[in-house]
Amino acid sequence: MERNNLYPIFLKAKSLNVLIIGGGFVAEEKLTFLLKSSPDACVTMVSPMFRKGTLSLSKKGDVTLVKGKYKKKYLKGKHIVVATTDLPEVNVKVHKHCRKRSILVNVADNPPYCDFYMGGIVTKGHVKVAISTNGKSPTTAKRLRQFFEDVIPENVDDLVKNLNEYRKTIKGDFEEKVETLNEFTKGLIAKKES
Repeated sequence: MERNNLYPIFLKAKSLNVLIIGGGFVAEEKLTFLLKSSPDACVTMVSPMFRKGTLSLSKKGDVTLVKGKYKKKYLKGKHIVVATTDLPEVNVKVHKHCRKRSILVNVADNPPYCDFYMGGIVTKGHVKVAISTNGKSPTTAKRLRQFFEDVIPENVDDLVKNLNEYRKTIKGDFEEKVETLNEFTKGLIAKKES
């Protein structure tokens, strides 16, 4: 049976240099979701043209727009690259250049050329849930994101903050603290008996 073998991580985008290649709808969508999740992300976009929405978004974050065609010199100092052009040969070239430099790359809508996927994300204060369909169905990830946005309570952040304060008062080694917190939070997922 096939399964999702991706390893989920949460990146501190503020301390990484992200490059988005392209200026069309897909590039704008990638930028929108990146800034929604990480408003302090450091992003450079390279494209011969940019949409009005992209121009507006770039003013709200740490976004540098470079008008021009892709050249490998734009990879210098970048940690993550997202290629969104409508020219497959350019996207493949970006992938090849990134792999040579050990830069993580995502070629939009082309899973074989992706080191990572940008999944659905739900954020409620300090709680963040990421959803992946292994690149098989972005629409399903979107629907699951909407579901979790509805079912995760708005006040979940209060719980996180209170548990953090409680955690500071617990005595013992790491293992004892984990056991105490596990026991304390059991009620959060207790199933209702009929």
